[in-house]
Amino acid sequence: MAKTKGKKSKKKVVIFGGIFLLAVVVILLVAFGGNDEHIISVDTEEVTKRDITQVVAATGKIYPEFQIIITPEVTGEIVELPFEEGDHVEKGDLLIRIKPDIYIAQRNKAQANLESSQANLSVREALYKQYDADFKRIQGLFEKGLASTSELERAESAFYQRKGELEAQKASVAQSKESLSESEEQLAKTAINSPLTGTISQLNVERGERILGSGFSQGTNLMTVADLTKMEARVEVDENDVVLVSVGDTARIEIDAFGEKKFLGIVSQIGNSAQTTGFGTQDEVVNFEVKIAIDLEGQMIRPGMSCDSDVETETRKSVLSVPIQSVTARTEGFDKDKKDSTDVNEEPVKTEDQEENSSTKKQKPKEVVFIANDGSAKMLPVKTGISNDSYIEITEGLEGGERIISGPYRAISKELKNEAKVIDRSKKGKDAKKETKN
Repeated sequence: MAKTKGKKSKKKVVIFGGIFLLAVVVILLVAFGGNDEHIISVDTEEVTKRDITQVVAATGKIYPEFQIIITPEVTGEIVELPFEEGDHVEKGDLLIRIKPDIYIAQRNKAQANLESSQANLSVREALYKQYDADFKRIQGLFEKGLASTSELERAESAFYQRKGELEAQKASVAQSKESLSESEEQLAKTAINSPLTGTISQLNVERGERILGSGFSQGTNLMTVADLTKMEARVEVDENDVVLVSVGDTARIEIDAFGEKKFLGIVSQIGNSAQTTGFGTQDEVVNFEVKIAIDLEGQMIRPGMSCDSDVETETRKSVLSVPIQSVTARTEGFDKDKKDSTDVNEEPVKTEDQEENSSTKKQKPKEVVFIANDGSAKMLPVKTGISNDSYIEITEGLEGGERIISGPYRAISKELKNEAKVIDRSKKGKDAKKETKN
């Protein structure tokens, strides 16, 4: 029993001794290793001048610049349909003829009514002349004392009655003429001619089919005639980007059906009304339609093809620029006191009132870049201009020739601070290559 107790006590001593030794090691590591500075590996690039073209990207579809949807104004059966979808037509060619029988009958009826009204007008004119002569005769006799007042009044009343009947008949003749004109116009509408020279890009009816005129709701959509020699891209541009686009801007258009081939285009129209999708939801998107006239280059581009466009809104030559990922935002690091008057973090001493006001206001983020300077990162506030997919213009804050920190993105966006220790991986790689060559 004594031996067993001795073994257990030795084990406890070993265990507690090990725990104590581990705790001492941890304390020493914290004490002596806590002051080690974290060194961040970065990539750098020299700040240089280059040409930058600002581009607004958008997607959409191809449409003809000029196309007309043909709908009938009269109702009836199609008796002639001389063209098929895809056929070329000239302006004025007969596209569709609607059975005209009922409209011919209406025209003939209106013609007969007009002739009857004109015959009645002749009768009314003759009566009017007769009563006019009687009235003038009685009026002469009355002046000579040979006719009584009652005779004069009867003659005058009859005259004005015939005059009213004549005016009414004239109105009836005018009405009959308008009815005839209307019926002739309805008859003429049974023949639909092409309003322009182009191609029948869509045909929705067949011969023998009965169609409804526009007097009945919207009318039947018969066909679409389009000028396929002039095409345009209609793309949707985000509300934040549409203010950058102007009529006359150059665009590069990629049509899915033509692979990577790029067509040249010119912005011809910018929509004034917004097109909103997902209204009232988190997915709400507000776009504006922009039309781009395309140089077809002899290619046969069909309506409805999908396309991607890059609208070149502005180009600036030989401007200072940095990789677009080099520019980030910081709200901290601008209020530290530095002895060096050129330090970007130095600010004038604030009064108590100014400090209270600044504490109540939320500090706005500032655009900054980081410069690799003798193993440390120096934060510089900058002002930016236009950008493309890779580079952004710097209008203030840099002079050119500096080693800008261009990566990695995580380091620039989160880890880097002013005076942080860095190691230039790109520079190290170049030195290694030099040593290998030597």
